[in-house]
Amino acid sequence: MTLARVSCAVVLALVACGKERQTAADGAAERPGVEPATLEGGAIVSGTVTFSGTPPANPPINMAEEPACMAQYDGTPRDPRVVVTDGRLAHVFVYVKDGLSAAATYQVPATPAVIDQRGCLYHPRVLGLVAGQRLEIRNSDSLLHNIKAVPARNRGFNVSQPAAGMTTERSFSQPEVMIPLECNVHGWMQARVGVLPHPFFAVTGADGGFRIAHLPPGTYTIEAWHETLGTRTATVTVADTAAALLDFTFAAK
Repeated sequence: MTLARVSCAVVLALVACGKERQTAADGAAERPGVEPATLEGGAIVSGTVTFSGTPPANPPINMAEEPACMAQYDGTPRDPRVVVTDGRLAHVFVYVKDGLSAAATYQVPATPAVIDQRGCLYHPRVLGLVAGQRLEIRNSDSLLHNIKAVPARNRGFNVSQPAAGMTTERSFSQPEVMIPLECNVHGWMQARVGVLPHPFFAVTGADGGFRIAHLPPGTYTIEAWHETLGTRTATVTVADTAAALLDFTFAAK
């Protein structure tokens, strides 16, 4: 396997080279009447998303009226808008924005993505779906949550879950980056869903890592999206079975 190293300059961002991190899930279920691309082999683009400087303070959340949630935190809970651990940035949606064949189709994963309402916050804060993939919405709190999707291109929904253990499934048919999710009961509860026509995406965890696998040979625009810090983009060219290392750096606006 050959290894390509890529760097680029972006306003307010430094791009350097890093290590491979977490893996995006492969598809499993076919769309009716469509011959999907096979997700085997191919190139890998991976790297790390970092934060330069002092991260902005996340605002405190007043959960005084929800003691069951408040009890799950040591001290005052905070809205996890910017989560930085050892300089590495979580909750960044990294995806192939451009470069794939317009004629290509891909399998829709048979396994649903999951978002949980726990401790009066959404887990995960950011997630990705292939268009048509099911989204399983769970309530792990023993109190009322009301999850509302506010898309621009897709059909929205507003689902009430008044008890712990409740689950609901929804899906989005059209690509859209990003769709806000919110709770009508608890105004601080926010999440974002990226819906794509392909499975070439990842979301960074606490280590800031991402890994996008099975890419066909080609030149791609990769975008890293963060809910408050904006976007960073880079171009990468990969050959078959190659591995490219690509890092993004964000800074406070």
